[in-house]
Amino acid sequence: MSRAAPGTSENGDRGPEAPAAAAAGAAGAVAGGTAATAATVSQHSPPGQLTSDPPAPGVVNVANGLTVLRLALVPVFVTFLLAGGTGGRSVAFVAFALASVTDLLDGELARRRSLITDFGKIADPIADKALTGSALITLSYLGELPWWITGVIVFRELAVTGLRFWVIRRGVIAASRGGKVKTMLQIIAISLYVLPWQVAGVREVVMGAALIVTVVTGVDYTARAVRLRRAVH
Repeated sequence: MSRAAPGTSENGDRGPEAPAAAAAGAAGAVAGGTAATAATVSQHSPPGQLTSDPPAPGVVNVANGLTVLRLALVPVFVTFLLAGGTGGRSVAFVAFALASVTDLLDGELARRRSLITDFGKIADPIADKALTGSALITLSYLGELPWWITGVIVFRELAVTGLRFWVIRRGVIAASRGGKVKTMLQIIAISLYVLPWQVAGVREVVMGAALIVTVVTGVDYTARAVRLRRAVH
């Protein structure tokens, strides 16, 4: 059983031994304190919100950790791809596959767990382009992929990254379904080129599809970025 405060009964009513003046003074003090507290909250809180916003996520979190891991895997992947042979190609494939999985996970985790940071906004697209670009350039250097295909895809990815930074202060352009298809096709196509064994014609067909979707989604992203800038102005 809880104890009543002095001068009050168990249900909070004033007891007979407390003078009416004391009760009135206490009520006034409580009312004044409540009003002052409400005024303080209203000065520091947005309209319609009595509690402060949750603290911003720290830079050190699981989403950013996956992004850094992807960046760290890029030189590992390139080194073993250049080494060649069944063993080197196999290790390169595993490194590329692991890095690709982090690419698919970090953004999803950041959105679901509210871990979006300025570092992640900058590092994530850089890590994506570093992985894809290094794979395409290395394959072209080895003579397995035409340089013009590498040039088109790398130019598109760099251009979209530039557009992303161009509008980053005005809003975020949500990933489209075409963009997700593009990413998956690029990952599959590059993986087929990296594997130590090949099936005639399959990797060329998948890379061709990835190239087409890459160009189409690049044009779409450019149009949406321009519309966002105009809407903000």
